[in-house]
Amino acid sequence: MGLLIGFTTILLVIAAGAALAHVGVLDSRSQRTLGEIAFFVASPALMVVTISEVHLEAAAANLIASSVSLGACFWAYVAIARLRWRLDTGALLIGALSASYVNAGNLGIAIAAYVVGDITVVVPTLLVQMLLVQPVALVVLDRVTGRGDGVRAAVRRLVTNPLTVAALLGLVLAVTGWRLPAPVLLPLELLAGAAIPLMLMSYGAALRLSPPVGRAGHNGEVLLVTGLKMAVMPVVAWLVGVGLGLDGPVLLGVVITAALPTAQNIFLHATRYRVGEDVARETILITTLASLPTALLVAVLLG
Repeated sequence: MGLLIGFTTILLVIAAGAALAHVGVLDSRSQRTLGEIAFFVASPALMVVTISEVHLEAAAANLIASSVSLGACFWAYVAIARLRWRLDTGALLIGALSASYVNAGNLGIAIAAYVVGDITVVVPTLLVQMLLVQPVALVVLDRVTGRGDGVRAAVRRLVTNPLTVAALLGLVLAVTGWRLPAPVLLPLELLAGAAIPLMLMSYGAALRLSPPVGRAGHNGEVLLVTGLKMAVMPVVAWLVGVGLGLDGPVLLGVVITAALPTAQNIFLHATRYRVGEDVARETILITTLASLPTALLVAVLLG
């Protein structure tokens, strides 16, 4: 019953966003505004409040399982796509990120909160992606496309990303055991409460406003990415998690995190560097549509 209530809650808030877009209350610009408020204000507040309570010793196995599943799908795409389509490095990288880089910072937080009951299960994946995968990927894209601003700009994006800063602040609090004073903590908790509704309504509006898929001529690549992302990655995470002795809500959280859709910022990178845009856009839409049924299946099997 708890799983059903959790998914019903998520779906109703997503439906509210889609309905607002359908009747014209939300358009593409206002949908992005909702997402940006969540990204720059509400989600960082949620990260600080939540990560400060994480027990780091319990997160090590989660970190290993998440990293192995990410790496397995990343390199599987590189190997298969290079042999099958002879793609250049930029297109390979965007495709590999689409197959492995999950939407942990938005939809992942909501699903973890309402299905697993603990959003800290997405934190290890979030940190690996933000602090390692994304910076390295941007440096490579800078070099192979010549369209970026260099290593210095990639580092600047890392240290000014609000989720990264918030995650690091939360880690400092978790490691040291410090507690924020009430005049700071209470406003953060109030802002944190807005994060999940904003994310889900923005997500619902984006689904309603998205263009149709399958017309860009990259169906084979999109199919490969989708299969790796929605089928292989959760299975690898489950195998590694079981091997490390994870069970219960922690194992459920690891597998559901691996089953999350491709993160929207992969399309932003593809657009900025003008490489792999069609694959990133269509993969994000397809995996996003498939993510809730997949998460429900995982929750039924492991919950």
